[in-house]
Amino acid sequence: MPNPLRPAALALVAALALTGCGADVTDRADKKDDKAGADRHYPVTVENCGEKKSYDKAPQRVVTNDVGITEIMFALGLADHMAGYVMPDDKGDMTSVHWKDGYRKTKWLSKERINKELVLDARADLVFAGWNYGFNEGEGFTPAELKRVGVGSYLLSESCRNGQGKARGVMPPLEALYTDLRNLGKIFDVEDRADTLITAFEKEVADARAKAAKGDDRLRVFLYDDGKDKPLTSGAYAGPHDIITKAGGDHIMKDLKDSWTTVGWETVVDRDPEVIVINNYGDTGADQKRKFLKSYKPLANVSAIKNDRIVVLDYVDLVESPRNPAAISSLAENLRTFAR
Repeated sequence: MPNPLRPAALALVAALALTGCGADVTDRADKKDDKAGADRHYPVTVENCGEKKSYDKAPQRVVTNDVGITEIMFALGLADHMAGYVMPDDKGDMTSVHWKDGYRKTKWLSKERINKELVLDARADLVFAGWNYGFNEGEGFTPAELKRVGVGSYLLSESCRNGQGKARGVMPPLEALYTDLRNLGKIFDVEDRADTLITAFEKEVADARAKAAKGDDRLRVFLYDDGKDKPLTSGAYAGPHDIITKAGGDHIMKDLKDSWTTVGWETVVDRDPEVIVINNYGDTGADQKRKFLKSYKPLANVSAIKNDRIVVLDYVDLVESPRNPAAISSLAENLRTFAR
């Protein structure tokens, strides 16, 4: 598995953790100054998935859904603004990330699906989730329903709806991450932290890209999430697209104007990926997925299978999260090794 953060970003987040997760060492004058600064900062307005949202103060009891969304809050040092988080216990190692203290300080509200009753019981004033990252019209858990009961919402930008349909994704994946960091920085009056994180992430990505293959030298890469009858994969608007592309790979599903979606195996065979990246999560782990891919007869002549070029990344590396830049660096190293 890749290290959650490279050394430069690790040092940065260490500094943020000291300032962001909350020094209690402030005197009354400092607190008065902080309050005066906050009063001057608000109200603020951000654009979230095409909608203008205004805030008169920083939310104090945020409930997050899923690991990437939760870690965006932790990376910004906002654990003290959270009522808790919801996620299954199949999302990989959460003890080695630098913001692991956020998990220690914040209540794990549920390992089941997020719902309105849970949110109300937590006395949440904001839910940070996304379409198919918690919000689901079929289950009646939507921003509109939360608004009806007096709870605000912030949508993960990776999940924004595309037009009037149900296809998701309206901006490049890393742009979605940076957009959410900037917006949340403004909402919670921690813009300096957001800017510092973005600067470090941009540098890490730039360093990886500088060493990555270009043009015809790029290896063709397919992201395999799950599924046997039809594979679930990434289109152009989910995290793997940027991770693959900026790591020096040619994402074979880059023409799909969606985030996470299904395709036919015949399309995968026709595009002949030279590398397959497995998304590791859930009851069907990476070893089982690898075994299926290598034994599935229609894939027998696909280059990635013939040459055993399979890479495993964790779920949180591949959905929008502060681990995306490190995943780019890790995959870039793998692709360089394969290309030798």
